[in-house]
Amino acid sequence: MYPNPNTIHPIAGYDKEIYVKPTITNPSIIVGEFTYIADSEFESHVSHLYPWNDDRLIIGKFCQIAAGVEFVMNGANHQMNAISTFPFYTLEGWDMAPPALSDLPLKGDTIIGNDVWIGQNAVILPGVHIGNGAIIGANSVVGSHVDDYTIVVGNPAKVLRKRFDDEMIALLLQFQWWDKSVNEINSLIPVLTCGDLEQARAELKKRLNG
Repeated sequence: MYPNPNTIHPIAGYDKEIYVKPTITNPSIIVGEFTYIADSEFESHVSHLYPWNDDRLIIGKFCQIAAGVEFVMNGANHQMNAISTFPFYTLEGWDMAPPALSDLPLKGDTIIGNDVWIGQNAVILPGVHIGNGAIIGANSVVGSHVDDYTIVVGNPAKVLRKRFDDEMIALLLQFQWWDKSVNEINSLIPVLTCGDLEQARAELKKRLNG
């Protein structure tokens, strides 16, 4: 029996953890295989995603999203280059045409890499890019880009530290374990979960050079 990325409930008899990809209905949300959330559904965690803003939420493979996480999209932004930020055009009875998109602080797609752990109740703001292997601390508010294999915490989220040294990060980004077949990933589990980083480093080098 192999892991099936199209399974919605990967834990038998438990509906508060789901693989996200097979549940997505919004074409502006793209999620990779085996990414899960600690909830019974996902799309309510994405707010202000309106088709007229033409932005997308893109999440990689094998991400771990805790309960209460929110992805705030560009539709939450108000016009800031005028006297008032009040969105008259969205509310009935006010004589205002929608502003040009160039007058809105739109920040593009929100992009989450692979193997990213997002802690409980974290908020990811519009247009943020989070690199592969990053960790977002619980209750953090992320408004700036996060580098690969970096831990950020707080409001606003600040860098706590890199998870590994530069050589190890480069090896992992070259190896890209998340793009391998299920069979190969299964065989790699002893390397991916090894607490001896020097042993893991040696194995990565061996496999890359083999």
